[in-house]
Amino acid sequence: MITVCGELVIDLIPSGGQPPDDRTSGAPPQYTAFPGGNALNVAVAAARLGAATHLMSRVGPGPFGALLREHAAGNGVATDAMLSAPEPVSLAVVELAEQGSANYSFHTVGAADWQWTPAELAAAWPADTRIVHVGSISSWTPPGSAAIADLVRRVRAEGTALVSFDPNVRPTLVADPDAVRAQVTELRRVADIVKVSAEDLAWLEPGADLDDAATRWAAEGPALVVVTDGGDTLRAARPGGTVLRVQPPSVTVVDTVGAGDSLAAGLFAGLARTGVLTSAQLRDLPEAELTALLGDAALVAALACTRAGADPPSLAELEAARG
Repeated sequence: MITVCGELVIDLIPSGGQPPDDRTSGAPPQYTAFPGGNALNVAVAAARLGAATHLMSRVGPGPFGALLREHAAGNGVATDAMLSAPEPVSLAVVELAEQGSANYSFHTVGAADWQWTPAELAAAWPADTRIVHVGSISSWTPPGSAAIADLVRRVRAEGTALVSFDPNVRPTLVADPDAVRAQVTELRRVADIVKVSAEDLAWLEPGADLDDAATRWAAEGPALVVVTDGGDTLRAARPGGTVLRVQPPSVTVVDTVGAGDSLAAGLFAGLARTGVLTSAQLRDLPEAELTALLGDAALVAALACTRAGADPPSLAELEAARG
């Protein structure tokens, strides 16, 4: 079973894919509210791919909180670890470029997502977890980030579940860059799986070569490091190995919202399906089998890009797209 721990965000996306600064009609821009956030996107994508999935999150009140719960439950995600919180739901206003790439303006001050306590995490933790994913804003924003780091260290030490981490940095929300970089370094070194985008890597380690970073990070603790680069080559490295390259499929992009989250979920679902559930198994997985898992994950992300918002494919759609 997969457990995803992190934030829930309402993505306000321009209706019809129009840029939010389009004033040619004289009317104000219109937005559609989509359930989103790294944790919710990963959990929904994994559940749609047939994996048993729990979502650990703090959910604010009101209609947006209800929408987030309904979206999770409606997609087969177990919601028993979604805790009710008094703080508001986070919002992200999305700006779409012509090619569909997304920029975000976050409204998160005092939001529910980053307020985790150790007691809440202990109470919410699903005991049968075999893969746990943490990352994005909640993993490096205090005060809850410290509690999440403690959880990750404990799970990794116990060896009861594979630990996955995706920094998913949002520079506009970073008050102390040095502290965030230190937190990311700690988390990536205690994770079994690290997924990082080229954009995040450029902020974390300016000027770093993608191949070198993948190899170096893999030597510092993880069993697998995956570096994504939009529609360009995906890189993967394991300790002592060479860099493996996978070319994502070419698709017509509507937007890239949730693409990286969908890729992570595709990888987790593949690991669960094939029974690769320990760090040792992941390190020893034959290269051909790892390539196939990464190819599926890249296809899941590509299919998500063909639809508006974080709308990942089902298992049936993935199987059909494989051809």
